[in-house]
Amino acid sequence: MDSLTHILFSQVNLTLSILLILLLVYWLLTMVSGIDFDYDVDIDVDVDADVGMEGGNMEFQEVSNAELNREDVVGKRIQPLKWWQVFLIYFNFVGLPFMFTFTCFVFIWWFSTVLITALTVTYDNVLGFAILIIAFFASLFINKIFTSPFKGFFKNLNKDGDKAVDYIGRQGVLLSSISGDRMGNAEISVNGDSMSVYVKSLHGEALNYHDKILIIKQSADKNYFLVQSYND
Repeated sequence: MDSLTHILFSQVNLTLSILLILLLVYWLLTMVSGIDFDYDVDIDVDVDADVGMEGGNMEFQEVSNAELNREDVVGKRIQPLKWWQVFLIYFNFVGLPFMFTFTCFVFIWWFSTVLITALTVTYDNVLGFAILIIAFFASLFINKIFTSPFKGFFKNLNKDGDKAVDYIGRQGVLLSSISGDRMGNAEISVNGDSMSVYVKSLHGEALNYHDKILIIKQSADKNYFLVQSYND
């Protein structure tokens, strides 16, 4: 069998090995230097078809610390969630700190790919790339099983030891258009920090992108807030 270094940095395994090294450097810097890297993930998306070419910055700051079930995501109440949001929540990229879940996923993907390609001596040929792709999908499910027990721990962990934020009565700006049962995101400013929460129109009236809103109450299942239009 070829040397371990040759296997780790072969054509098939090179990208994953480098990515894993970068993630290890990230965690070392976080622990040693005390740099406060954000737990959450910001994703630039086209937040709503009604916005046209205007994009929104949708961050998962709120749901990153909430435990959501699959049925809550794909059920009738949150049906407007886009496919990639369902993907992220289902595979625990939301519901746990993103970098924690992502690191676990990359390690599982890397380990399984390296192990299988080493045993089958396919780390330098086309079959190895096929194994890489198959291992990607398999690792998603393995990672979901592995990370799920951590949900309870992170759900009860308050990052800064602060009290939970009370959003009721706060003003914000919509990041997507909402109406009826359709949900969207709103940006709320809390002590100078911008936070994104899921919102739904209180009486079902149409509210547009960038409209000012007022948070009236939280839903019974604690997954979103009911809002109405607000003018200064």
